Amino acid sequence: MFTIGDFASYGRVSVRMLRHYDAIGLLPPAHVDQATGYRSYDANQLARLNRIVALKDLGFTLEQVQSILDDKVGAEELRGMLRLRRAELQTQITADSDRLRQVEARLHLIEQEGAMPTDDVQIKQLPGVRLAELTDTADGFEPASISPVIQPLYEQLMGQLERAGVTPKGPALAYYEQSANGDKVTVHAGVPVSVGPSDSYEFSIVDLPPVERAATIVHRGPMDDVMPTIQAMGRWIDANGHRATGYNRELYLDYGCGDDPSAWTTELQQPLE
Repeated sequence: MFTIGDFASYGRVSVRMLRHYDAIGLLPPAHVDQATGYRSYDANQLARLNRIVALKDLGFTLEQVQSILDDKVGAEELRGMLRLRRAELQTQITADSDRLRQVEARLHLIEQEGAMPTDDVQIKQLPGVRLAELTDTADGFEPASISPVIQPLYEQLMGQLERAGVTPKGPALAYYEQSANGDKVTVHAGVPVSVGPSDSYEFSIVDLPPVERAATIVHRGPMDDVMPTIQAMGRWIDANGHRATGYNRELYLDYGCGDDPSAWTTELQQPLE
């Protein structure tokens, strides 16, 4: 038998917590001395304590923990519940991290207001290009919506091109098509090719027409940080009396250092009227 202090030490919890668990009937001691009131615990109770702490740390309330344990959930079922809860928490952490990045990006934009350089914007012609492409739908234009869509598209596309024996003829190019009500964005992930359409391909072959005039600016770094660059181009377009038209494009010029997003180079292209 363990004293409450020793049991707390072996279970890596506080004595105060054990007293609380006793008070609510979640983990009563194995024995209470009637004369002194001292609590004693059995080594076998460490198993229940481990379950209590694991369930509590995964976000279950103590009432839920008691219900789970009183239902005598088996070890394998409990492991399944814990894995599911862990996955839910990981999804929440990822979503919270994405929101934090968006807040930081917007804060960066606010801090740079009035100081965004626009002298890097150039007007140029865009040649027509034949693309092998895949498409999917994103919930919006923000990087947190685009990145989880476009990255798997390119992974799938490169695998399909390899299976078809088709070799890309230049850097990848993506373009975006907003729905009529503005709620959704169709993401087109493509690479230039020199082959014609074929029913045997898993991907589509499309021909983007040439563009007579487009505003362009080079973005350096990960596309999750693209907002300051694209807003600089937008400010330039407005300040110089131009109007955007057609689909905006991203030409991925240099992704040679794939493991280092800070070295990525992307040309943003916006066709103009």
